[in-house]
Amino acid sequence: MITERQEKILNTIVQEYIISAQPVSSQLVEKRHNFGICPATIRIEMQRLTEAGFIFQPHTSAGRLPTDKGYRFFVDDLFENRAPQQRGEGFEAEDWIGKEITDSIKFLQFITKKLSLISSNLALGYLFDEKILWKDGWEEIIKEPEFEEKKVINDFIEMINGFEEEIDDLEISSDIKVYIGRENPFPKAKEFSIIITRCLFPKKDYNPLTVSSRSDKSERAPGILAILGPKRMDYNKNIGSLNSLIKLLEKV
Repeated sequence: MITERQEKILNTIVQEYIISAQPVSSQLVEKRHNFGICPATIRIEMQRLTEAGFIFQPHTSAGRLPTDKGYRFFVDDLFENRAPQQRGEGFEAEDWIGKEITDSIKFLQFITKKLSLISSNLALGYLFDEKILWKDGWEEIIKEPEFEEKKVINDFIEMINGFEEEIDDLEISSDIKVYIGRENPFPKAKEFSIIITRCLFPKKDYNPLTVSSRSDKSERAPGILAILGPKRMDYNKNIGSLNSLIKLLEKV
């Protein structure tokens, strides 16, 4: 267990690292956030968080980075106490979505592309019945600093290949699930995170004007939506956007 003050400092470090992609120093934490304590106390608390395995120091003169354990605490705190961003950017209204439902495959492509643009990560959509998988967002994901290294790109591709091979066997529920680093059940995934959920898409030739009940699940096709990217992804925005999209699909 960590104290409330340590929790605030940890969440601050994660948020700052997500934004900057640079190790977070005690001076930066003290400068940008008013914890009501002196810099020396912040350094002591950061050392305790390091010893507890929530953050680490890549080298002696550097600031701190979140570990998988630190990211997990941050994400669990989002779900339990702070709730991810409620209004997902780009998914706040349902008036546009009916216009895009002309074909389940085209709709899958449209939604996946929109999700990739909003998240700035790779988005993946899958239809179980048609065995069709669609990926979008390569041009977004390679802009992230982590992908300046060829090895990271190769590992990311290998993780995606493993994901695709096992997608029909994954036990995915309608609840949003977040896999962080080594939690991922795929090879070469220790530097990446996956946000995933099972959902229902409109079926091929679906016409919302002819459906007597929008909750009629016989008019829906089971599938998966996922966001894949570096561990330093914006969990708050991505979880919130995916959650908003799922709620929007339920209303169509």
